[in-house]
Amino acid sequence: MIRNVFLSIATTFISTAAWAQDVIKVGIIGLDTSHSPAFTELMNADSDDMLATDFEVVAAYPYGSTTIENSYKKIPQNTEAVKKHGVKITESIADMLDMVDVVLLETNDGRIHLEQAEEVFKAGKICYIDKPIGATLGQAMAIFELAEKYGIPIFSSSALRYSPRNADIRAGKYGEVQGADCYSPHFVEPTHPDFGYYGIHGVETLFTVMGTGCVEVVRMNSPEQSDVVLGRWNDGRLGSFRGVMNGTYIYGGTVFTQDGAIPTGGYEGYKVLLDEIAQFFKTGKAPVSKEETLEIFAFMKAANMSRDRGGKPVTLKEAYKEGEKEARKLLKNMK
Repeated sequence: MIRNVFLSIATTFISTAAWAQDVIKVGIIGLDTSHSPAFTELMNADSDDMLATDFEVVAAYPYGSTTIENSYKKIPQNTEAVKKHGVKITESIADMLDMVDVVLLETNDGRIHLEQAEEVFKAGKICYIDKPIGATLGQAMAIFELAEKYGIPIFSSSALRYSPRNADIRAGKYGEVQGADCYSPHFVEPTHPDFGYYGIHGVETLFTVMGTGCVEVVRMNSPEQSDVVLGRWNDGRLGSFRGVMNGTYIYGGTVFTQDGAIPTGGYEGYKVLLDEIAQFFKTGKAPVSKEETLEIFAFMKAANMSRDRGGKPVTLKEAYKEGEKEARKLLKNMK
């Protein structure tokens, strides 16, 4: 009870402090992703859009993955891109934190999010953590626990969640969702468990339209072709994710309602996500719950466990137990 009161007071104080000035100063951690210059361009634009009038990216710490080649090779180019918008490049996260009110943790390597996020939390800054919030379910659990410890509001999301069509489906505009089949590109990144690095886009689309409540998954794997994961929800509904490994990058799906089948929304740019992040920075209220984000990670972990067991069904309850063991170990080592 006392802890909940403390967290409420801390959140109110942080969000009030952000509101108290004309322009909210934004800091970025990680220039190894295209999201960083894209967000900077939107917030530092000369326009009357709320993103530009109420926010400004003022500082960025560029690192960043040091082992994922397609990420760290982007750092020099992205650094120059944000500098053109007046962003100061700092030599440390600590230097950046001294200059900003809120933080976009954009590092493309989920394995180092826990370490970087802890520094942000200790500084008392509201933080958006780009996907994946952590490389594993255990890391995601540890990050949320640390955020709660320091009273810092956080959330993480794919931009696919805020496609207008997906938002309308979520809101019930097309009727009650009885099932869904969703897809997105998926490529294997050896440093991350399957789906967490990129396939998470399609998994998040599935949970956006279906909601939480998945209890069991089974996976069929065709190496270098595609992966299909079928999930059963606690109300009997079925939802699937297909990771597309060859051909054009495509995002989408089909939602089934009592009135028929309708397509989900696809990728429609970063602004729809950044608008949500901006409201989060102002209010301190996360638009995606911890529970839903962790269920997405439990779904992906259970899918990988099913693959390792030759396609046998795996419950999310079992995946959560494995994730909790990892989280406890990670947090213990950080003390």
